[in-house]
Amino acid sequence: MRDHVGTLKHAVPYIRLYKGKIFIVKIGGNVLSDRDVTEALAADISLLHQLGIGIVLVHGGGPQANELSLKLGIEPEIIDGRRVTSAEALEVAKMTFGGKLNLDLLSALRREGTPGVGLSGIDAGLIRAVRRPVQEIPEADRQPGKPSQVDYGFVGDVVSVNVEFLRYLLRGAYVPVICSLACTDQGQILNINADTVAERVAAALEAEKLVFLTDQPGVLLDGDDPASVIPYADIEETERLVMDGRIRGGMLPKVEACMRALRSGVRRTHVIDGQRADSLLLEVFTNEGCGTMIVGRKEMTSYVSEEVSSAADDGGTEAGDGSS
Repeated sequence: MRDHVGTLKHAVPYIRLYKGKIFIVKIGGNVLSDRDVTEALAADISLLHQLGIGIVLVHGGGPQANELSLKLGIEPEIIDGRRVTSAEALEVAKMTFGGKLNLDLLSALRREGTPGVGLSGIDAGLIRAVRRPVQEIPEADRQPGKPSQVDYGFVGDVVSVNVEFLRYLLRGAYVPVICSLACTDQGQILNINADTVAERVAAALEAEKLVFLTDQPGVLLDGDDPASVIPYADIEETERLVMDGRIRGGMLPKVEACMRALRSGVRRTHVIDGQRADSLLLEVFTNEGCGTMIVGRKEMTSYVSEEVSSAADDGGTEAGDGSS
């Protein structure tokens, strides 16, 4: 019991710091593939909501879309972590993202007494998008016998976010749960990368935190070694890792989204293991954290100062941040 009291006391400065702030939490499809994990995550989100933190959820669903595609005889195509979306694949995305996954997450929140509101980018013009133009493949990346261009199909790029609609819901103490579908002004539905949706929503809301819940322990220095988690890095260090090819595949869009969000005014971004018990709470309420934190250079200086102060006070009197 005494340990629990100590934990609560340790969390008080963080609660004070974050009350009234906005967190954007992007939940990967791998995290949502386990019902027990989803329900535990809903409990953690509900706790943050009860503490007065504004929460906006954005979810993906790549594994679930792949599974349904294969059942329907449609071979999924992924290029650099981004899904090529044919007309048939778009129907799968609508059924998976806007249907099953969104509803399952809402029902998990409902069991915790949290008022979630299921949304796509189409609702109230939440996300305006345009269809992505054909992309030229850099000459260095071209493969013999392969096309020099990529047509991503019905994939969209975000033009704007209806931030007032989101603020209206947050003022009403609702938790928006956004799937990664949007449409053009002409009504064409498009599949949007969920990491990009989370980043643009975070920037529009001037969020305190953008958190990516993945099936990885964080950003790895060695992609084959789960123990090589980078605890924290600034934008410049992260750019070097990208240029060196250490960050690739499905992690690359997340890291790129973190850097864009930071440049747009988001204070801190995080990549953590959403399948680990209580990872979100550990990230928010402990200085040690549990994954990777990416920040701007100025914020990195502030974080290091907080870490020193926290260590001097035995970790209990300064509100720092998770190191991930």
